Amino acid sequence: MEATASQSLRTEATASRVKIVIDCDPGHDDALALLLASRVCDVVGVTTVSGNAPLGAVTNNALRVLTLANLEVPVHAGADGPLVLPADGVVPHATHVHGATGLNGVTLPEPGRAQSGDDAAGFLIDASQRYPDLWLVAIGPLTNVAHAIRRDPVFADRLAGISIMGGSTTGGNVTATAEFNVWADPEAADVVIRSGAHIRLCGLNLTHQVETSAELLERISAMATSRARFAAEVITYLHRRMTELRGRAAAALHDPCAVLAVTHPSLFEFHRLPAAVELTGTLTRGMTVFDQRHAARHVTPQIDVAFHIDATAALALIMKALEA
Repeated sequence: MEATASQSLRTEATASRVKIVIDCDPGHDDALALLLASRVCDVVGVTTVSGNAPLGAVTNNALRVLTLANLEVPVHAGADGPLVLPADGVVPHATHVHGATGLNGVTLPEPGRAQSGDDAAGFLIDASQRYPDLWLVAIGPLTNVAHAIRRDPVFADRLAGISIMGGSTTGGNVTATAEFNVWADPEAADVVIRSGAHIRLCGLNLTHQVETSAELLERISAMATSRARFAAEVITYLHRRMTELRGRAAAALHDPCAVLAVTHPSLFEFHRLPAAVELTGTLTRGMTVFDQRHAARHVTPQIDVAFHIDATAALALIMKALEA
């Protein structure tokens, strides 16, 4: 495994950098994904969506993390709620994990710039026209992406692909069957899955293979960079929160996996499978359903679903990004 990690780092140093736009809802692991992306690819812009916290909070968080990363790219706010509001009219958030700000327990600089606009879908469409072979890395609810697909019928075709952190081939984390990003806007996820885009999906079954630990926190805490100090605060907060919620001081680094699925796909084992999102089930709304039967091999739409990742190499790349 150590040899694989070293080989991956050499590849990162020599490979041409992929252009990406990141649609996110920071969020502790979103913040680490932004720091990673600033090191391993060319980020051409960031869009924000209501998810881990309300839209205003996550947009402010994105601006502050980008200031920490010294990454000067446009930030466009987007949807402040899902395509279809829940029956109770309450916009879903994950503040029970990330806190009211979306980034509780950490210290960040004040934003170095204001947001560039409030039409995330429009920015995504413009970016797809401006940059050939652009990847969209979507690590929050998929509302902005669905709006872009509905507004521009060939938007999905222009992209090199969409890398999604969402769903699961096994169980959920907000319900027994549904992962938060898909559950927060299942109608949007359905639009994206059925769009015909080239999709790589990193679900909970994959992201839980890349976990923090006390040993990792100790190594990051010993690094003398502002990025590392921030990452240590993120992991310290998550360890405390996961201990309270699950009785274990370890946190999955969900969103960085979606970045690496674009920049280092050789670290992953993908299976191309028919995919669907459950929209109506009383117990299964927001569930991602993957047909793994041999008889379903011609069923569409199909997406690339990640089942395994070289976690040692992934963590090594994240650590390297914190040295910058």
